[in-house]
Parts: sequence; C-alpha cells; structure tokens
Amino acid sequence: MSEFKDHFSSQSGLYCSHRPEYPPELYKYLNSLCDVHDIAWDCATGSGQAARGLAPYFKRVYATDASVQQIQNASGQSNVDFRVADASNSGLEDRSVDLVTVAQALHWFDLNDFYAEVRRVLKPDGILAVWCYGLMEIDDNVDPLFLEFYNDVVGPFWPPERVHIERGYSDLSFPFKRIPTPKFNMITIWSLDDFLGYLKTWSATARFIEQNKQNPVDMWSEKFKSAWGGDAKKEIVWPVTVLVGKGNSCK
Repeated sequence: MSEFKDHFSSQSGLYCSHRPEYPPELYKYLNSLCDVHDIAWDCATGSGQAARGLAPYFKRVYATDASVQQIQNASGQSNVDFRVADASNSGLEDRSVDLVTVAQALHWFDLNDFYAEVRRVLKPDGILAVWCYGLMEIDDNVDPLFLEFYNDVVGPFWPPERVHIERGYSDLSFPFKRIPTPKFNMITIWSLDDFLGYLKTWSATARFIEQNKQNPVDMWSEKFKSAWGGDAKKEIVWPVTVLVGKGNSCK
C-alpha cells in the first residue's frame, strides 16, 4: 500500500468553500447506468461535492477520504455517511456497492490497490466512474493571465501527479470494460473573489506558500483585478473527462 500523499488538509476550509460543483447531468447519467441504487461509494470525497450530487439517487452514500481534516469540513445530506478511509481500504462489505466514484483524485492513488478494492466491493453489475476536469476558460482578458500564473508562477510547485489531469487521464490504466460517455462541462458563475479563492485551494499554491512564505494569489490579485474588470461576475467553464466501466469486467 502506498503512503497517503496529503496535499489538501491544510486548505480543507478553503476547499469546502471555493471548489466548483460538478454538473448535475453527470449524476443523472451515472444514475441511469445503475440497475440498483442501494449504495454508492465516493472515494477521496474531499469536502463531499460528488457525495452530495449522488445522494438523491442512492439510499446510502459512503463518502471516504484519507484526510481527517477534509472529512471534518465535509457536509452532505442525511443519507451520506462520511468516513476516514484510504482508497485501498474502504471498510465496505464485499460485493455491496452499486456505484464507485472518484472525482479529481484518481491520480493520487496506488491504482493496483485501489482497483483491487473496487473489484472487492462492487456488485457483479456495479459501475466504476472516475473523472477529472481540465483548465478553466473565462474570457480573452483573464485567460492569458491565468495561464501565466498556472504555468510560470505556481507551475514549478505542482506535484508530478498533476500531469495526469493535464492529459485527461489518458495515460492512467483503467482495466475495465469501458462504457461510452457523453461530454460534460462544469460551469459556474463567479466573482473575482470566488476565482481568487479557488486558486488558493490548489496544492501548488500551498507548496509555494510553504517554500516562499507568501501567498502567490495575493501577490497577483491586483493583476487579476485589472484583467477581470471591476465587480462583474463571469461564467467559468471547465471541460470534464469521465471514464466509466463495469467494475468487475476487465477490458
């Protein structure tokens, strides 16, 4: 079992407040793939975004994360059970789960251990769904500055696993029978403060602060303010990559 790489506990409060929600259409799609809707397991739940989205469709959602601080800051409906557990040791019963989800976290896992746990807990016709989202798009004024901040300012501080997201998980193994999926976008309307708060949740931001004792987002806030253009709220769009498979069927 690999050591848990904790890049987010120090920002768990910000993470809860400033991470965007995944598209409702994604949960409806995943619901349509499941014949039974008793139990879903949202692995590496963070502050519970995906668990909250799944809750209307399943009798019980088990939402686990290896970070105690993330679980302490997580919130969800009454049928969501938050637990501290790592990806390879969920504590769930054999063949008890209808759907396993991993949102923006697969790249942190020991994949062999996690996939073994998925096969253990999924029912024979259960579904595994993992997804990640790429870089945001805002407008022609903000986007170039955002990319400069992403690549040149905090770029050297991204953990190496970040490359898997940039590649849309195309370089990670997914040894299950794939189910074709539609395209999804994550869309929200944010103020400048919302945008800056999101940048502060990044693991690269935390590592920059640890090394330099300064917050790079605060250092760049005036540049972003000038590009943003006052108090306007803007539409933010992230492309979402979704991999879905029959959990107990190898490809």
